Amino acid sequence: MKSAIQGGMMLLLLATANSASAQKPVASGTVKEGMLSFDAKATAGDFVGSTKAVTGELTGAETLAGVRGWVEARTDSLTTGNDHRDRDMKQKSMETDKFPTMRFDLAGVTSTAESGDSIPVTLSGKLTIHGESRDVQLPGTVLFHAGEVRLRSDFPLNVTDYKVGSLSRFLGMFKMNPDIVVHVDVTFGSK
Repeated sequence: MKSAIQGGMMLLLLATANSASAQKPVASGTVKEGMLSFDAKATAGDFVGSTKAVTGELTGAETLAGVRGWVEARTDSLTTGNDHRDRDMKQKSMETDKFPTMRFDLAGVTSTAESGDSIPVTLSGKLTIHGESRDVQLPGTVLFHAGEVRLRSDFPLNVTDYKVGSLSRFLGMFKMNPDIVVHVDVTFGSK
């Protein structure tokens, strides 16, 4: 009986400690470093596109739930390691001259269970790609370290939901699957 009471007290203390870390103040900041990438599949072979041209701001709050902000990347900075594919992606699919950025505006953060130094979260907001905006709920992880906030999110995306076209070439011989996986990794530091 005594060990059951001690075990219950220990669980209560752990739950309180975990809850308290999500309640600590979060400072405002700007993106110090970031990477946006995506994994794509195509008939000519799978490929990865990426950019480090990521900017953004984090508006701090007393708790993680109150944090707001945005992250943006220049569409003309995306590269896949294939000049011809990059040119087609920028000129025909992403139409970077008309739609120079893609952006996520954070409207809210919901913390789920916590583990160690990282906090699993759901990021609610608006994702804008190719001039199309959608309300989204994205899974993520927040890590607090040495005055910085690192945010990672990996999520599936169908590019046709954002009216990204021109996914086939040479009368359909080469096609890109519209379903991709997006990876975002940004670190915010004090302004």
